[in-house]
Amino acid sequence: MIHNTLYLPELREMLAENNAAELREFCTALHPARTADFMEGLTPDETWAVLRHADPERRAQIFRYFDLDRQVELITSGERHEVAQLIADLPPDDRVDILANVDRPIVEELLALVPAEDRRDIKRLQSYPEGTAGALMTTDFARLSEDLTVAEARDAVQQQSEELETIYYLYVVDREDHLRGMLSWRELALAKPDTRVGDIMERDVVTVHVGTDQEEVARTVARFDFLAIPVVDDEYRMVGIVTHDDVMDVVIEEATEDAQRISGIDPLENAYLETELFTITWKRGFWLTFLFFAGMLTAMALEQFKEPLGRIQWLVYFIPLVIGSGGNSGGQSAALVITALSRGDVTHRDWVRIVRRELATGLLLGTLLALFGYAIALTVAPSPVAALIVPITVLLVVVCGTLLGAQLPLLFHRLGVDPALMSNPLLAGIIDILGIVIYMSVAVTLLSPQTG
Repeated sequence: MIHNTLYLPELREMLAENNAAELREFCTALHPARTADFMEGLTPDETWAVLRHADPERRAQIFRYFDLDRQVELITSGERHEVAQLIADLPPDDRVDILANVDRPIVEELLALVPAEDRRDIKRLQSYPEGTAGALMTTDFARLSEDLTVAEARDAVQQQSEELETIYYLYVVDREDHLRGMLSWRELALAKPDTRVGDIMERDVVTVHVGTDQEEVARTVARFDFLAIPVVDDEYRMVGIVTHDDVMDVVIEEATEDAQRISGIDPLENAYLETELFTITWKRGFWLTFLFFAGMLTAMALEQFKEPLGRIQWLVYFIPLVIGSGGNSGGQSAALVITALSRGDVTHRDWVRIVRRELATGLLLGTLLALFGYAIALTVAPSPVAALIVPITVLLVVVCGTLLGAQLPLLFHRLGVDPALMSNPLLAGIIDILGIVIYMSVAVTLLSPQTG
């Protein structure tokens, strides 16, 4: 990792002189993200020495901008009571994510020192399965009663605001936390002071269930353009909110995983440079080995047609062109369908419409490429009839490629498997074999009358 070393000499000099005033100013003068950036080159002990000069809230803000590995390192190396206080000051969703990467014995030590209310909150969030709304949400949100007047509600929000991650949306709940409605801070600010909250709140609230998959949560937030979305349990009790910054993290995470799967790589759990060499070799090698044997099947398919290839050697020149056209068109179709599935634009139930569309597209693309292929084949083929092998094969292979590229991700989706597993290399391997069989079959069919 490349560290920003601009302030390191000054910081170490301030620490050596125990210059509390300047260290305090350093912690407060800049945006927390910049402060964290300038501290990246410090050792864990030096980092804690600087953070002690920030008030608890500012310390938590700075800590949130360290990368995950550094956060874990600081939690593991810090004095237990000091770390416990820091954890208590972090947003609920952030501290659960961080503690999930800390050794269990250390987590147990820290939880024993965390205030009881925070400890219960942490354990409750830890109980939700990874990748669900429950694991993604924060439990800090503005609660109001519908019986409050607008003036009373404003006072209530001001009292809660220091503990909340966002107050843009205000949620109206009953005594058992059942969600009754919501309103924005703007609506509250503009309403007449003596108006009841229940009279101005919106009752038709879009929510997600605590067990909803994080990808579905992200799609819902994007669809309605929310800054946050409430999370409810089976009894419609509000248990938390998922904020837009957490949704952004999900989008980046899912896009990264899909990109790696599409390239034939088992998704990395850590950053590329932080992944062990053996781990990254295994994750890449598994699919490469699979594709290697798929390539052997292509070679075996060619072996079955060695006799016609030996007699008509000019056919060999067009093998890369033929199978490449199928693989490329199939890869395009797969990419379009996978992205459409991830956006929720289509489901496996739309397979008939997709088949029709891809069949038409394959015919149009195949015809275009076939015309070019025929023109090139005429320059080397012994006759115009023999040259027809290339365009006919290209047309058939492109149509097959588009259909396979569109349908295989839908099949994976129907089986509950990530469609991105139908990666471009895997799809290309399948189409390579199919392309060889089609190419040789067309060649034998067209040339048999001439050689008979």
